[in-house]
Amino acid sequence: MSFDVAVILGALPAILSGLQVTLGIWLASTAMGAVLGFVVAALRHFGPQPLALALRLAVEVLRGTPFLVQIFLLYFGGPFVGLSLDPVPAGLLGLSLYAAAYFSEIVRAGFAAVPRGHVEAAQCVGLSQAQIVRRILVPEMTMLVLPQAVNMAVILLKETAVLSIIAVPEATATISAIGSQQYAFVEALFLLAVIYWGLVEACGRAGQALERRLSKFRFA
Repeated sequence: MSFDVAVILGALPAILSGLQVTLGIWLASTAMGAVLGFVVAALRHFGPQPLALALRLAVEVLRGTPFLVQIFLLYFGGPFVGLSLDPVPAGLLGLSLYAAAYFSEIVRAGFAAVPRGHVEAAQCVGLSQAQIVRRILVPEMTMLVLPQAVNMAVILLKETAVLSIIAVPEATATISAIGSQQYAFVEALFLLAVIYWGLVEACGRAGQALERRLSKFRFA
């Protein structure tokens, strides 16, 4: 038995297409999850108690159940409640909601970590609640949670592989199918591992570069 990655690389156009789907879903779901997570965290921090409790319950459910189960329920269970989605939209929505739950906790912890004295000083000079959020809480919180946010982005990148279970034509589904067709399962899995490792390394290094670039804006 020989190990020949060239057998898999012969289908390079299909692999690149799957990789493009993976990157598209990852970037879109990370962006939407971060925005939605920020909104949820802000509502929990500043909103009325009943809304905060409802959002907390939703976050705990999403964080307390496996993403695989969530995507199954969304894709296969959605039609029972009138929500029928194609694989790619279902994967994008599911991963975005999953991301939002974790990003909301990251942002909430960031809000709590901002020194109370900074907020009180802003109140003393007459800044409104919206101005305090925009000028004090968001900048300081961003610096505090950046490493955790980058780590969450890495996790989401790897979770895109789960979407192959609902036939999303991303990298895992595409390369696995090629491996099955060519009877080159080990080569396919090896190539897939290398691709994900490379993407994770690139994401991590980009996060480190961004953190170094923004370090000059850190608050004492």
